[in-house]
Amino acid sequence: MALLLVATACTGAVEWQAGVFDEVEITVGEERLIVAVADTPPKRAGGLTEVDELPDWLDGMLFVYEEPQSTSFHMLNTPMALDVWWFDAEGLLIGTTSMKPCPVEPCLSYASPGSVMWVLETPVGDYEFTPGAQLSTG
Repeated sequence: MALLLVATACTGAVEWQAGVFDEVEITVGEERLIVAVADTPPKRAGGLTEVDELPDWLDGMLFVYEEPQSTSFHMLNTPMALDVWWFDAEGLLIGTTSMKPCPVEPCLSYASPGSVMWVLETPVGDYEFTPGAQLSTG
């Protein structure tokens, strides 16, 4: 199933609709989640920008890279606080960071703790994964 972000003119809120992001089920440790997938440069660049809250059926967004790399995230125009979970090439959790909304620049940049292949964003406080937890997709 695919998702589309549509901005509403009166509130500035963004709603999920069919079309832009695929959804997949993943497992982190023992926890099963349904996430939107950002697996291209434009999708990764947009991410959850301007999204006030996730729909009930969605637990977060998974950023997928073609090869392991150091990366960083920012929260410009992202109104909800997020936890970011950093996973290495083997799918092991190597770190986490809580990110705060930033309505105007300059915004903090949140750097990965090393080379990552997957990055999971979830609403702040929703999950407590332990270091070394295994990410599985599919």
